[in-house]
Amino acid sequence: MKKYLIAGGAGFLGANLAASILDRGGKVVVIDNLQTGNNRNLQELKKHKNFIFKKYDIRRQIRIPGRFDFVLNLACPASPPKYYLDPVKTLETCAIGTGNMLEFALKNKARFFHTSTSEVYGDPLKHPQKENYAGNVQSYAMRSCYDEGKRYAEALIYQYRHQKGLNTGLIRIFNTYGPLMDPDDGRVVSNFIKQALSGDNITIQGTGKQTRSFCFVDDQIEAQMKFIHSDLEGPINVGNPGEFTVLELANKVIKLTGSCLPAGRAKSKIVHVAPAISDPKLRRPDITLAKKLLRWQPKIKLDEGLRRTIDWFISLGY
Repeated sequence: MKKYLIAGGAGFLGANLAASILDRGGKVVVIDNLQTGNNRNLQELKKHKNFIFKKYDIRRQIRIPGRFDFVLNLACPASPPKYYLDPVKTLETCAIGTGNMLEFALKNKARFFHTSTSEVYGDPLKHPQKENYAGNVQSYAMRSCYDEGKRYAEALIYQYRHQKGLNTGLIRIFNTYGPLMDPDDGRVVSNFIKQALSGDNITIQGTGKQTRSFCFVDDQIEAQMKFIHSDLEGPINVGNPGEFTVLELANKVIKLTGSCLPAGRAKSKIVHVAPAISDPKLRRPDITLAKKLLRWQPKIKLDEGLRRTIDWFISLGY
């Protein structure tokens, strides 16, 4: 039985990944400081006999007993409202935390896997974004706590692979959504669904003409599982190349939640508020490498994924 250590496993993607590994017969130890992780996700994982949880901050040296075959680093707040709560902690998690996870993987002679982000491309001047694009990132700005933190982590991982011989791999994740996401994470999909189900106005930051590419979580986890169990180095973009404006997303959510509203409750209206800090104008992955090397491409269309996500929000009482 293969053994996996997952940092950030109480979060949205971490919990979905842990569940997939457990369902396939692996043994999982999740460490999470619960800054943004969710106890509800942990309760689902605890139903599996081969699951262990330890509250842990990876900014401390990793001291977890036993030998691990895979060390998976998904620890870091991934939405602006969350990583703005403590920008220094966000930077330290990316830098010190990633370093501690790499050292632990080296000690265990384990395969190390890291989730980087499309944010390393910043506000891109090239579209769609390929893995060899160096990006357009502000190093001295509020948002840089996340962008530059993730870029530093990538540089550190490169050195551990090429100087220390560690078997490492990293992917760059583009906007992902679906069941187990935190309803209060401040991301655009969760915000819009909550507002629409409550009959509140949909608040769009800026004009709404900025674009995003939304990948349903099942597709995302399928790619991650393929990548983890390979010897690929990366970076490889993992996302859905379907591109939508934020305004298009808002209208889809209003339409799809319409039949879910109680009788007499009016559908939400769209209102515009101040733009977000350093908000990228365009975002779409080039997934040529993922198709070639992972033999993967997303299957779930945005409307279907939104329906499934809306149903999950409704199950939580929204």
